[in-house]
Amino acid sequence: MASIPEELKYSKEHEWVSGDVTSGSVVTVGITEHAAEALGDVVFVEAPAVGASVTAGEVCGELESTKAVSELYSPVSGTVTEVNDSLENAPESINAEPYGSGWIFKVELSDDAGDLLDAAGYADVSE
Repeated sequence: MASIPEELKYSKEHEWVSGDVTSGSVVTVGITEHAAEALGDVVFVEAPAVGASVTAGEVCGELESTKAVSELYSPVSGTVTEVNDSLENAPESINAEPYGSGWIFKVELSDDAGDLLDAAGYADVSE
């Protein structure tokens, strides 16, 4: 079974959020180990652009793997403040370290992200 770190929050679409999930905070977003395993080897990442507005539950990019192309959903609403540029040359970081160097983007929250799941809730969804 894939690891599910307790300190993170999760979306039903298999993204994780690290940080304070209240309005005005900047959080880090990535995909879960479960999603990375299901995708297979990630070969290309299309992240949202810095300055772009993202909306919780809506598509904001794509992940291309050796198996398929999968949509990337934003788990929160706000403005993208940073994108993990290292994924351009090393997209496999998402598979190797989904909760570390494989993070995808950072967002300044426009509102509280109260509908995210805790680790136990995500474990129920990802089974």
